[in-house]
Amino acid sequence: MKLYLISQTVNDDYDTYDSFVVCASDEDDAKIIHKLEAEDYYSSPWVSKVSDIDVKYLGEADESIERGEILGSFNAG
Repeated sequence: MKLYLISQTVNDDYDTYDSFVVCASDEDDAKIIHKLEAEDYYSSPWVSKVSDIDVKYLGEADESIERGEILGSFNAG
């Protein structure tokens, strides 16, 4: 598994996520780790299209780390 920084700049209002560090098998998998629409009532959607997500490879993950979100950056209003 690999570590990726996924980010977006189309939804930059308050109460939105701008990026996540995720553990995924490849870049395409990294883009779908976080749901396109935000899961909680108080935040705005993450992005509406996968093509709006930028991916940056960070490095190899320790074998004990499972696929998924590791850390998110939330812009609270």
